[in-house]
Amino acid sequence: MIIRHFAARNGPRALARTAYQQPLRRFFASDVDGPNTSPEHNFERQINAQAEHIPSLNPTPDAEQSGLSVAEQYHLYKQQQQLNGRLGSEITEHYQPHTLLSNPPSSADVTLELLLASEAHQGHATPLWNPANARYIHGIRQGTHIISLEATAAHLRRAAKVVQEVSRRGGIILFVGTREGQDHAVVRAAQLSKQYHLFERWIPGSITNGQQILGRCRTKVVNEKDEEVTGFEDQLYDRPVLRPDLVVCMNPLENYVLLHECALNNIPTIGVIDTNADPTWVTYPIPANDDSLRCIQVIAGVLGRAAEAGTKQRLEAGEKGEITYKPAHNLTLPEAEETAAAEKEKLGEEKEAVELDNELAAKLEDIANHDGRRLGHRVKHSA
Repeated sequence: MIIRHFAARNGPRALARTAYQQPLRRFFASDVDGPNTSPEHNFERQINAQAEHIPSLNPTPDAEQSGLSVAEQYHLYKQQQQLNGRLGSEITEHYQPHTLLSNPPSSADVTLELLLASEAHQGHATPLWNPANARYIHGIRQGTHIISLEATAAHLRRAAKVVQEVSRRGGIILFVGTREGQDHAVVRAAQLSKQYHLFERWIPGSITNGQQILGRCRTKVVNEKDEEVTGFEDQLYDRPVLRPDLVVCMNPLENYVLLHECALNNIPTIGVIDTNADPTWVTYPIPANDDSLRCIQVIAGVLGRAAEAGTKQRLEAGEKGEITYKPAHNLTLPEAEETAAAEKEKLGEEKEAVELDNELAAKLEDIANHDGRRLGHRVKHSA
């Protein structure tokens, strides 16, 4: 009993110590270690065996050894290029920065992959966050908030519909981006939609005190085809300055005065809201990274395409004779003014003619009465 317990307790230790000190013996005396039985040699032998079955890309001997001429060498090179030219993979440039400006995407082209590639999900550090953005935040990674791209895509599509409808109804849209590098994006968006842009500092009071700041700016009257109609210069002199119907702001933190003036005058706004901004500053927030120029180009391009689609719908309706907007009030057509002036002049001439006729009839009546009295005296005197 004591020997069995001793063997069971110390047997594994002895076996482990023996295996560690010297390797196990082979079963046959003929199996001896040689230079060709190592694992490294077996691995090299397998590689060489597989390489024998791989066709060579240069099966012919060198041109110098074969004695081929230059023309034959070139012909052989072309044959090999035709056979082996398509082998391998093609590496193409997937990201081309200029395409976001030359051919910006539309709202239908917005995908999570596009937003992820443009770094729209990158927020600010967690100590800088605004608690009002909690519904737009997906999570935290390495001390940085991650914006939910699903919320970004949904809010971007909603803003695109708003921009398209405002443009279809003939409204004035102002694209604002005052940070360095945002000028190209806002200018391109305004060019697509035939609207207005601002990439410099906003002058405070341009909306609340616009008559004093923008009173000397030229205004014009256009028809349903966006063609200028002349003859309204005198009527436009005393009219108030124009105000935007929608403001799209790419950096709300630097343009708080603009957003405040829009709120005072009930002008809807669209803004790119990062994790450190307040989403209540704008009417239609778009949660995204406002520090990424590529993200700003994507958002501005999508909104510009939406405004372009709305302008196209309005012009197509104008070609059919339909008006999708409310015409300006207190404006009289130049032809109607000329017609009214001609009628007024004609009425004046007719009134003068009637007065002359009445005056002439009164004079004739006076002359007749005078002659009658003289004739009565003569008759009476002769009687």
